Amino acid sequence: MKSRPHLEQRGSILLVFLAVLPFLILIALYYTNLSLTSFQVARFDQLHTEAQLAADAGADFAVEQFSQDNTWTSTSGEVTLHDDGKLKTTYTATLSGDNSAKVVAVTGKTYWPASSSTARRSVKIYVDLRPVTSGNYNIVAGEGGLFMSNSSKVVGGSVVVNGEINMSNTSQIGLSTNPVTVQVANQRCPNPPDATYPRVCNSGENGQPITINNQAHIYGTVTATGQTSGSGMSNPGLVSGSVAPQALPTYDRAGQKAAVANNMTASAASCSGKQAVTWPANTKITGDVSLSNQCVVTVQGNVWITGKLLVSNSSLLKIDDSVGSNRPNIMVDSQEGISFSNSANVISNASGTGAEFYTFYSKASCSPDCTSVTGTDLANSRSVSTINLSNSFTAPNTILYAYWSQVNVSNSGSIGALIGQTIQLNNSSAVTFGGTSGVGTTVWVVKGYRHQ
Repeated sequence: MKSRPHLEQRGSILLVFLAVLPFLILIALYYTNLSLTSFQVARFDQLHTEAQLAADAGADFAVEQFSQDNTWTSTSGEVTLHDDGKLKTTYTATLSGDNSAKVVAVTGKTYWPASSSTARRSVKIYVDLRPVTSGNYNIVAGEGGLFMSNSSKVVGGSVVVNGEINMSNTSQIGLSTNPVTVQVANQRCPNPPDATYPRVCNSGENGQPITINNQAHIYGTVTATGQTSGSGMSNPGLVSGSVAPQALPTYDRAGQKAAVANNMTASAASCSGKQAVTWPANTKITGDVSLSNQCVVTVQGNVWITGKLLVSNSSLLKIDDSVGSNRPNIMVDSQEGISFSNSANVISNASGTGAEFYTFYSKASCSPDCTSVTGTDLANSRSVSTINLSNSFTAPNTILYAYWSQVNVSNSGSIGALIGQTIQLNNSSAVTFGGTSGVGTTVWVVKGYRHQ
């Protein structure tokens, strides 16, 4: 009989198929299980992220509530942040502590499904707050104006601006429990600037002088020439009327230069590390001065620095008790001006007296000895930062004045007063100013953020 090779081949393929099929089924089951596990991991990670976002929102809410009302202590149970019928996120927040430090404890939760009584994911965070107490001064900005962003705050005193106010994010002027006076003259025309700059804008020219975006807010009596929108203002907010431009304070620069009795080199006036240097009264320092790494300088009177002044890394300028209640004047001429950073501070003397810092650089050819700067020279000078304050700088009884230029403040607080053609407050700056009664105002600012 003849063989049938094609039938034998069919039988061989069937045997192979029967042997391999269980392995294919196992592999399919494995990948199905892996896919389900990956989906669960991704889903739970998403639920955790939602809980984190709820906790962050609760922290922002708690800090804002307490900054407006210092009697606030907690939310009334869980606050629902999001509920679409499928997923629900909530937060709770409580405040504890004393007058030296406070802590906001926030718990964010995610419920899935939304009707569930048990949270699938929970995140707990803590926000540490520190108090910043004001002095008895005001904020004054020239034609450049006042610009505030992020969570910067100006609390107490009066705010006088010749140019404009521009606020964004959660920046704030005044408190609902402590409204302030804000005056804006709208002296920022023509645009673009020419020889007639600055002059008060005509009705409808160059827009309105106060711009408030996002959740920024002004609590107080606001008077602004040409302003018709009171959005973002309360207690009582915008009132009718116009404001005449205010002349910024003047200083006798020539008189201080003429009174110089001592001369120091920049190297002799500088220090680094735990060193101590004294600047005698009526001293001229030639060149750039640098104070770093816990250097301590004792200031005994007026000082004129022909270069720049850089103070960093916990270095201190201490006002000597010998000056009594007369603030020493420190003039700085360089375009780079003054920089205080990384916990560099100005320490008042036993009488509570700080210092007055002046920068005189401008774009005019007469700089730094100009007695008047107008027109395009002033317009070009107003955006040059000659005073830069950052990272926990404090000077509670000190005035900082950018005569023709800009003051830039980031993450600082307890500053006596700021004066400049333009003032920029960024990040979590909490610059506070007291009223004429001499009673200081305390505002709480974020010191740190941590997970459980």
